[in-house]
Amino acid sequence: MSTGQVAFDQRRYRQVLGHFCTGVTVITAVGEAGPIGFACQSFAALSIDPPLVLFCPGRTSRSWPVIEKAGTFCVNLLAEHQSEISARFGAPSKDKFSGLPLYATPQGNPIIDGALTWIDCTVHEVREGGDHFIVLGHVEHLGPASDGKPLLFNRGSYTGLTGQPAEPAPVDLELDSFLRLPSSTDWL
Repeated sequence: MSTGQVAFDQRRYRQVLGHFCTGVTVITAVGEAGPIGFACQSFAALSIDPPLVLFCPGRTSRSWPVIEKAGTFCVNLLAEHQSEISARFGAPSKDKFSGLPLYATPQGNPIIDGALTWIDCTVHEVREGGDHFIVLGHVEHLGPASDGKPLLFNRGSYTGLTGQPAEPAPVDLELDSFLRLPSSTDWL
């Protein structure tokens, strides 16, 4: 494998970062005109104390200013069978919610039926991050845990967890012990 530098260009950047598999979420809220939302891969857990998550909407997003003004949002973690919902919320449309069964979080944000689970948040802080914003959300309510499998995105395509678990790799006992320590400061 070559470690030489490659000239930077946006297409290559997307291609290389596409090797990192991500879960797929839909961020939802309720604005003055009704429910609003968008598909978002740039989502992560940030902190347990206080409970914070983050997501990164593009600066040109039409949904983000409405969500920011609402002050609360729901992160819907999509299940592996929900690629159509991700595609719907990833494309410009006036009525992305048409025909979808919805439920409401305690704060009134839309929960998409069939999602693995959901996270109900208030907007805690917003920072600039290049051509995106970095939104920190304070977790107010959590949905139920699920046994379902997540919808994943890798190399420009939807995928999921399929097949039998891989053969366990040889375990480095020192590393394995580190990963199991409840006091580890590197893992949530």
